[in-house]
Amino acid sequence: MIVTEIKEFRKGRYQVFLDGEAAFVLYRGELRSFSLREGEEISPEAYREILEKVLPKRAKLRCMNLLKTKSYTEKQLRDKMREGLYPQAAIDEAIEYLKSFHYVDDDQFAEDYVFFNMEHRSRTRIEQDLMKKGISKEVTRAAFERLEDKGTVQDETEQIRRFLEKKHFDPEEMDKKEQQKLMASLFRKGFSADKIRQVFRCYESDY
Repeated sequence: MIVTEIKEFRKGRYQVFLDGEAAFVLYRGELRSFSLREGEEISPEAYREILEKVLPKRAKLRCMNLLKTKSYTEKQLRDKMREGLYPQAAIDEAIEYLKSFHYVDDDQFAEDYVFFNMEHRSRTRIEQDLMKKGISKEVTRAAFERLEDKGTVQDETEQIRRFLEKKHFDPEEMDKKEQQKLMASLFRKGFSADKIRQVFRCYESDY
């Protein structure tokens, strides 16, 4: 394989193209140590060492550094690594390594996210949030079930009540148009129409 191009990717790091295709990113010193120059051939030994040793090790360290500051889902970590132009094989090896130690655990991530958000977000909203992070509805629903088994149950009715109290809802003072606006706002937050109407009826019966 011929090194057809070497271009700066980020400060001190360079993207290497082999036979016209993007291959990997290395530091300046590594380009020298592996004797990589445009227009010259890369040795099979250097190619193998870069792909099988240098980049997988670097990918693992990069993931570990990311996880020092916050939790990530598997999808989020993969996205971060792709931004760094790591080869797919290096990404896969790093993720499998992290999963083997439960440093990346989507089931636990989902349970933690549900636990910390279930008091102020609807179930639908939580499911949507986690789907954006790469977690399926099935995994999120299982997280809700595990928390319920532990005695932590979400009360969407209470969330709707708190929202209406914050908006100073008064069925005798508000006209139908204002009430419909509140209902639409709750619906956008992910609460079901049936549950919203149920709480509204309770308010009306109180008056």
